[in-house]
Amino acid sequence: MSTSVRHAPLKVGLAGLGTVGSGVIRLIEENTALIARRAGREIKIVAITARDRTKDRGVDLSPYRWVDDMAALATIEDIDVVVELVGGSDGPALALARETLSNGRALVTANKAMIAHHGAELAALAESKHTALKFEAAVAGGIPVIQGLRDGAAANRIDRVYGILNGTCNFILSTMERDGLDFAQVLADAQAKGFAEADPSFDIDGIDAAHKLSILASLSFGTVIDFGGVEARGVRKILAADIAQAKTLGYRIRLIGLAEIDGDNGSSTIFQRVQPCLVPLSHPLAHVTGATNAVVAEGNFSGRLLFQGAGAGDKPTASAVVADLVDIARKETGPAFSMPSAELEKLPRAASAHRIGKTYLRMLVADRVGVLAEITAAMRDAGLSIESLIQTEASDDGSALIAMVTHAGPEQAINDTIDALASSDSLLGEPMVMHILGA
Repeated sequence: MSTSVRHAPLKVGLAGLGTVGSGVIRLIEENTALIARRAGREIKIVAITARDRTKDRGVDLSPYRWVDDMAALATIEDIDVVVELVGGSDGPALALARETLSNGRALVTANKAMIAHHGAELAALAESKHTALKFEAAVAGGIPVIQGLRDGAAANRIDRVYGILNGTCNFILSTMERDGLDFAQVLADAQAKGFAEADPSFDIDGIDAAHKLSILASLSFGTVIDFGGVEARGVRKILAADIAQAKTLGYRIRLIGLAEIDGDNGSSTIFQRVQPCLVPLSHPLAHVTGATNAVVAEGNFSGRLLFQGAGAGDKPTASAVVADLVDIARKETGPAFSMPSAELEKLPRAASAHRIGKTYLRMLVADRVGVLAEITAAMRDAGLSIESLIQTEASDDGSALIAMVTHAGPEQAINDTIDALASSDSLLGEPMVMHILGA
């Protein structure tokens, strides 16, 4: 039986030759025959572009046509699909995406920021031109979570999706947990080893995770993507003491992105938030360490689905890019967000004040008589009660740390407690608030 590939090659223009772009070239070169058999046709890079033509990228670029003007990839006649790996929510990447789709060519991108900000527009444009928009590599690197939600869970109603969406933060938190170090020390080490950027703000302030969460929410719920509706708070203010107290209380701290639908048909709202959470040791996310990503989706028939694996890096992300190319080669080019753009719902944003759950509250306080009574009085007045409490011995500077977990109550009660204590000279710095996942 012949295994030859009968169809014309899928011809690719590649924009961006960083670690992922170079990884795409290596992957296609190394697995050419296997990819062709699985795709039903050869996938062939015919043109490339990047900012610096002379840079050594560890791959031989001589077989490929170099294009100085990146925008030209969208109009070259023998290109079927453009792969955008330039990055940035706007600028050249967005211009290339718009021009590519406008010309009826398929687009594959790993650009989470662009999809989070402009995904609805680009999806509608792709549909109007009967072409494909694919972005598996934009969320969780090599984990096939986009395809899993869009196709594998297509028959399910998903009301909740959450997970560990940023490998840098998870590396920092699990290293703090393992070594007992403070955040600043671990961040500096992560930067020295290349796990964190020189300017890590997008990662450690939760913006990267918020981009990914807004994409996952749209796919899961069939809603219009709403990055602006994601509340985002990062991990800068977590202390080694928080990690230790969480462990004592039976939890681990993870940066969690969570989106869910509140209410029922006719009055539904969408809630989206990225924040550090205390995760019970019984939950699988508590055991995700290092730069790993993990996503949980809860389907009404499938039950809990867990996607876990490498969330970044040249090989996993290149794998996701080429998987999208294989789909396009096979003519698997349905709507980018699971359903036609016109069918996506635009839901109002849910407020957080009335959400019910347990909360971890940590305060650095002056070590003197009456401080704990002052705190508990503020909590009593807000209608908040304590489930467990730990108070450390006073340090040399006269401060003590109080950490507690509340009984389940509305988030507004936490807000009221903190507001009541805002003017107190007993508090030395801003309290740390972390909600407890699943409680």
